[in-house]
Amino acid sequence: MDQPPKFTRHVWKQLWRLIRPYFFGRTWPRAWIQLGTLVTLSVAVTWVAIFSLRVMRDVMTALEKQDTVGFQRALWIYIGTFAASIPLAAFYRYVEERLALNWRDFLSRTFMIRYFYNRAYYRLHGHEEIDNPDQRISEDAKNFTTTSLSFTLLVINSVIQILGFARELWMISGTLVAVLIGYAAFGTLMSFLIGRRLIGLNYLQYEREANLRYGLVRVRDNAESIAFYRGERKELRDLRRRLGGVVGNMSVLIRWNRNLAFFTTGYNSLALILPLAIVAPLFLQGKVEFGTITQAMGAFAAFLAAVSLFITQFERLSAFAAGVTRLGSLWEFLDERDVEDDLEVEVEEHIEISEESRTITLDGLTVETPDRGRTLLRDLSFQLEPGQSLLIMGESGSGKSSLLRTIAGLWNSGDGKIGRPPYRSMMFLPQRPYMVPGSLRTQLDYPEARRNTDPATLQEVLETVNLPDLAKRVEGDFDREADWANMLSLGEQQRLSFARLLMKRPAVAFLDESTSALDEPNEELLYRYLQEHRYTYVSVGHRSTLLKYHDWLMRIGKDGAWEITKTADLEKTTS
Repeated sequence: MDQPPKFTRHVWKQLWRLIRPYFFGRTWPRAWIQLGTLVTLSVAVTWVAIFSLRVMRDVMTALEKQDTVGFQRALWIYIGTFAASIPLAAFYRYVEERLALNWRDFLSRTFMIRYFYNRAYYRLHGHEEIDNPDQRISEDAKNFTTTSLSFTLLVINSVIQILGFARELWMISGTLVAVLIGYAAFGTLMSFLIGRRLIGLNYLQYEREANLRYGLVRVRDNAESIAFYRGERKELRDLRRRLGGVVGNMSVLIRWNRNLAFFTTGYNSLALILPLAIVAPLFLQGKVEFGTITQAMGAFAAFLAAVSLFITQFERLSAFAAGVTRLGSLWEFLDERDVEDDLEVEVEEHIEISEESRTITLDGLTVETPDRGRTLLRDLSFQLEPGQSLLIMGESGSGKSSLLRTIAGLWNSGDGKIGRPPYRSMMFLPQRPYMVPGSLRTQLDYPEARRNTDPATLQEVLETVNLPDLAKRVEGDFDREADWANMLSLGEQQRLSFARLLMKRPAVAFLDESTSALDEPNEELLYRYLQEHRYTYVSVGHRSTLLKYHDWLMRIGKDGAWEITKTADLEKTTS
């Protein structure tokens, strides 16, 4: 779990890291044009507000003097300023929302690109430091862009209002300006002392809300397994625990918001009385007109809101700091992994991978776990010729699947050399196939997206893997979308995964327990096809029935030991 954020230089550094790409990168012209438009509109809105206060002063003065003509003239001018403020405010809101949307689109796309770059999504899997990256990229990015833009505009508007209304107040009374500045300074200090605990609490609330949502999604994705296990009570207890964390932290957050509200409510209420207490004696002494009281109260309220920005926005600011920390820590994680990839070539002990081979060549390969705490294979040398096949067997946890990860380049801890075809010329079939959202054509073409494959070819592939009636479930429409993960059994999913293999026909195929859910006739059907069509493939499995479909057998033992033999020799020994 990350530590709750504070207002430190580190948070400001993270904030700058998130702002810089959009406003100072290749998209800066459009971003600054929109921001400049907002500043211009803000100046216009402030000027109209100042002018309307002057007109309201004339309205109130005319009332006090019972000047009918002056009152009507001032009232019509006030109505005109009110009408002018409507399109300004509406267009200001529109430009602000467009800029926030464009920024969110840019930031989310940037995160997505970096999320998939160098398989960072894979490295984040199970990483305790960065929880729920999906929420950070979607919800946190949206909140960050909207809130940061809102704060930026609030600051700009506050500066404009301070400059605009300070002159109006000074013309009325210098004492009024001095009292206002002192009052705002006192309020800012007290708000910080009372509400600083909110920063950490908001951060924890983000985290616990995300954990609750993840638990609900996990139940949805594993509904059948939970039902078979009758695990409802266990899952309910887990969700209640997560909900309890959300509610408990929120209760503390509400109490601290209450404490802050006690002060801010009194602070805002007293602000209504101060200008009246200062200007009213001036009116009674005949130094100012009656309408000046109304003008002073309006200007004082606007000026105080500007200089009290920290007070009025403290609760939002604390939540904003939490969001910045969550996004910033994800950005830092991606930065660190990019640097690690760049420095890998400088590390002496690592696995060298060449993509110029037509098949699989292992030369003095030593495979270690990513933390280098355990050696799974030691000094393995082997070459698989085109058209041949290898079966890898061994005890659970001995490193069978880890060898496939290393060949794929997902792991790079260890020593030695690997020669293999380019990654796009290989294909990996896991035990639990990935059923992508979309149509049957999408399933067969994954990860490519070939739309020109005719239905007859697709149907022929389905018949080859013994799924002749699968298209009928979508009335023969290969482009109709369906929930394939829930529609198909695991055995059907494994056969559909083999259909992808036949569609792609890779140089080398890796089958990691990819027929574990099939009966022996279907398993034989698929492997016989691979043999007859001279596929080059590597299988991981436990069934002895797989031996007859492979040319070589690799047994992985403990402490990095291994043994490779020809399956034909095993058959001779058995006979």
